[in-house]
Amino acid sequence: MIARLAALALALTLVPAHAETMKLAVTTSFHNSGLSDVLLPQIEADTGIDVQLLVVGTGQAIRLGQSGDVDAILVHSRVAEDAFVADGYGTHRREIMYNDFVLIGPAIDPANARASESINDALSSIARAKATFVSRGDDSGTHKKEVALWASTSRDPADFGIWYKAVGSGMGAALNTASGLDAYILSDRASWLNFGNKGGLELIFSGDPALFNQYAYLPVNPDRHSHVNAKTAARLEDWLTSDVARDSIDSYQINGETTFTFNAAVE
Repeated sequence: MIARLAALALALTLVPAHAETMKLAVTTSFHNSGLSDVLLPQIEADTGIDVQLLVVGTGQAIRLGQSGDVDAILVHSRVAEDAFVADGYGTHRREIMYNDFVLIGPAIDPANARASESINDALSSIARAKATFVSRGDDSGTHKKEVALWASTSRDPADFGIWYKAVGSGMGAALNTASGLDAYILSDRASWLNFGNKGGLELIFSGDPALFNQYAYLPVNPDRHSHVNAKTAARLEDWLTSDVARDSIDSYQINGETTFTFNAAVE
């Protein structure tokens, strides 16, 4: 009996303490990339933090932060992020990593967008040809970027005809729709690389500096919502800006292609 009790006591000392939990709203593009599946186990192993993801578009992530339903957000829309902090909902904005947006379309490229010298030219070619284009239409960071790119061509999607399909869904679902319709779509590079139902779609255009895609971490302000787990959110930020995170983010590849580049500045 004594031996069994001693063995039980030893076993209990080896059971890890319960992980701290925190809620993090992240974009569907980040989640669809597969990087979260790599980072979250490392975060828990290194810090004991169990990060519970709410996977939504950037607009919805910001609303979750405004209402105090999450402890921090990881999003990619600079204008919306700056407003989130300026309005007192976030304590600050911390850049973590970047990749780029890419224009995906049918291999036959009916708009001849592949020959374009800029993303503006490519989108203009699609609009002139009235070639089917799928928009996420969900107020996500990718959707906000797409609308801004159309605006830079002096076009408004509200004026487009039936060739423009706003689906109101996340990145993976929108790519599935584009695949089914053999349509053009704006995607982040990592989600495209990790997408398994490409069908007749190919990468049509990339490389324009206008397609730069920065991701940032914004803790929710505890002065607005006293219940938020600010200390754990700060610990997660420390990890996300560490050398360990740098190595994990920079080394994450899909089919041999780098998907994100770490660029967290020292503060």
